[in-house]
Amino acid sequence: MIEPSNRVNHTKESYIRNILKVIQQPGMLSLAGGLPDAHRFPQSILAQAAAELADQPSIYQYGATEGLTELREFILASKPFAEEVIITSGSQQALDLIARCYLNPGDQVLCETPSYLGALQIFDLAEAETLTVDSEKDGPNLAHLEQVLAANNVKFFYAVPDFQNPSSRCWSLGKRQAVADLLAKYKVAFVEDAPYRELRYEGEPLATVTELCKGDAFYLGSFSKIATPGMRVGYAMASKPLLAPLIKVKQASDLHSALPMQKMLLSTISHPDFGLHLEQLKSHYCSRRDALVSTLQKHLSDYVDFAVPQGGMFVWCRLKQHQAHHIATAALKAKVAIVPGDEFWPARSTVNDQAIRLNFTALDSKDLEQAVIRLATVMQQSQTSG
Repeated sequence: MIEPSNRVNHTKESYIRNILKVIQQPGMLSLAGGLPDAHRFPQSILAQAAAELADQPSIYQYGATEGLTELREFILASKPFAEEVIITSGSQQALDLIARCYLNPGDQVLCETPSYLGALQIFDLAEAETLTVDSEKDGPNLAHLEQVLAANNVKFFYAVPDFQNPSSRCWSLGKRQAVADLLAKYKVAFVEDAPYRELRYEGEPLATVTELCKGDAFYLGSFSKIATPGMRVGYAMASKPLLAPLIKVKQASDLHSALPMQKMLLSTISHPDFGLHLEQLKSHYCSRRDALVSTLQKHLSDYVDFAVPQGGMFVWCRLKQHQAHHIATAALKAKVAIVPGDEFWPARSTVNDQAIRLNFTALDSKDLEQAVIRLATVMQQSQTSG
């Protein structure tokens, strides 16, 4: 049989994807995935957007690689800090295109620890060397960041400054400016992934790091968390010269993202009621966050420490006395799914944190409490048996 390439063999598998079949078992309560609440999709707006497609036969034709013109104009108008935008099949493809366009085998990329698992997989596939910088509650440790930048030839720094996956940390304005200054000093590009930026429940929105950068920067956006993930519409914003290679590679990859989905997405996010939908969604997720926090404080305070996130979809829990993978395995047997924190470190890095990531958007308040009760039982039994 033909053998897979070395880059595939050396790429870390997704823990979350690998347990999907287990999660689908009857009675399983999953805190593992980053799933939106399907009951909160804007169904009436989506139905109207879908109906409009029937009167536009040209939308089913081939289209421009850069994406639907009207959608690109809408995005650029909403985020005037960027010069150009390309529509992608989810922001995951945007990051993949950047890696394929700008990384040669052995090139160095930098990310925070913990970091988004999907990004780590992309860097592995690109055969890059993934370096790490320590993360604090308000962003990267600046002293460590400068140390890494000074000692290495980093091509770009990848980060999620707003309600990061998995930690839900949000960079302070001071850290954002300091990072932008350091990247300019060492001539390192920045890749800002912002899928959770609109899911802020407390405080005022902060400037993006991209608009503070003086050098090369990419801004990646997604509609999966605020509209629907199934449309698979995302985008990358940057200067025209930076995006030109992405257009070339996307042409070779999939020609263009599906035009009907782009048009339907545009009709959805430009609908007069979409703003109200987003406000109601944030209120709903905020109540889910509060429900999870309350039940964690009630049932797991002896076993975990955590900070209450101002936005996003996750609570990052540091374990006081347990090993994350051991607890995750035992929890599956008790029909509750969680993700051990070391899955969010590069494969060759030393993990200095025993933690678990818990999602609060997919389950209702009753199921959130039941899941935490099961998890507390697992931790209690593990402590007793140990």
